[in-house]
Amino acid sequence: MGPYTELTFDADGDCDPRQRAAVDRLDATDLIVFSHGWNSDRSTSTRLYDRFFAPFPALVAGSPGVRLGYVGVVWPSIRFSDEPIPDFDAPAAAGAPPAGPELDAGTRAALGEFWPGRGTELDRIAELLREQRESEAAFGEFGALVRALLSGPEGGPVAAATAAGAGGGVDDPAGGAGGVAGDPVPALLAEDPLVLCRLLTEGLREAGAELAGPEASLFVGGGLKRLWRGGKELLRQATYYEMKRRAGKVGERGLGPVLARLAGARPGVRVHLVGHSFGARLVAYALRGVPTEARHVRSLTLLQGAFSHYAFADSLPHARSSGGALRGLQRRVAGPVVCCYSRHDAALRVFYPLASRMAGDSSSFAGFDERWGAMGHDGVQAVGGAVRLTLEAALRDGLPGAGCVSVDAAAVVRRGGAPSGAHSDICHEELARIVVAAGRIGR
Repeated sequence: MGPYTELTFDADGDCDPRQRAAVDRLDATDLIVFSHGWNSDRSTSTRLYDRFFAPFPALVAGSPGVRLGYVGVVWPSIRFSDEPIPDFDAPAAAGAPPAGPELDAGTRAALGEFWPGRGTELDRIAELLREQRESEAAFGEFGALVRALLSGPEGGPVAAATAAGAGGGVDDPAGGAGGVAGDPVPALLAEDPLVLCRLLTEGLREAGAELAGPEASLFVGGGLKRLWRGGKELLRQATYYEMKRRAGKVGERGLGPVLARLAGARPGVRVHLVGHSFGARLVAYALRGVPTEARHVRSLTLLQGAFSHYAFADSLPHARSSGGALRGLQRRVAGPVVCCYSRHDAALRVFYPLASRMAGDSSSFAGFDERWGAMGHDGVQAVGGAVRLTLEAALRDGLPGAGCVSVDAAAVVRRGGAPSGAHSDICHEELARIVVAAGRIGR
């Protein structure tokens, strides 16, 4: 396939200097740098890379002077066991994940690795999900525990966001890599847990989750037990919120400096950034660390990107004085920024807007609100001159040489069950061909 190395970052974006040096030494003219999104361990990430990278040698075969190299970005994220990746191995011998709100052993272990030192809170959260008590007090305790996971020694994002109040614009435009200072307070951190659990239970139904037994009568009659399905989703959304923060930080403070260093060490190498889900946010935020004058990043391909569709906007439709967190940074790419999206992605169609909604905004309770939409749901928005193509047209006619391009990939990104839908259905030769076309690799 070609030389491969990994960049393993911690939650603060730190990486072993030997890994950074290994990237500099890769014997390649074109480096494909891929960041995973939610994954529970390194083995899942590397299997994803093996499958996604597999078509590339054949796609550039016969191109004189092209030597492909591959970099896999590994960073601390998490995948619940009930979020299947199409065509990957079946669940481990422990059995399929439970259909109800309970946490299986694998997910509980992954949560412990994701939030080290928080075993007491996680054990109590697991106990409450298992008991499913019909008590408002139990939901209140559950919500407090989930929010505690998001608080560090100095109060973490809860305290910082609350102290800052309603800040800039969409997707942490004022918050830098961490996206905390100046951010509005997410509803996840501020609103009544019972209200949130009810909202998220409804979201499950919209995403196509099968509800059995008493849960089949969702919102019919009294009782609170049915809302513990939404409790599990609240915990899941807490991990998404944390991954979103980490991805921005790792991109700007971790991968960005690696790319800046590469521009000096290997000025002739061509870099092609690819990211899935929150990994799309990571590689996009890495542009903040790329020198303005550098021209070595030749393409950026975002696969089901789990960040704001207004990220590159100079001006927001609902707040003209504000812009996106990455406004104008597409110009640091010496080629196109390609956003592949799919309507079959339930994680971004249903749950991302709910999780991104700010406290006190009841308008998005009833459905999708464009202010909180994701790249991977409907493509790049509010960027002048941005092009929209079908996958067929992009593969047949090629891609523009620069600027933002949205490609409707629903023809291939279409498989997967609730709650995430087709969010992880990205290992297709057609998407590898998009990366090759975006980077003009071999031309």
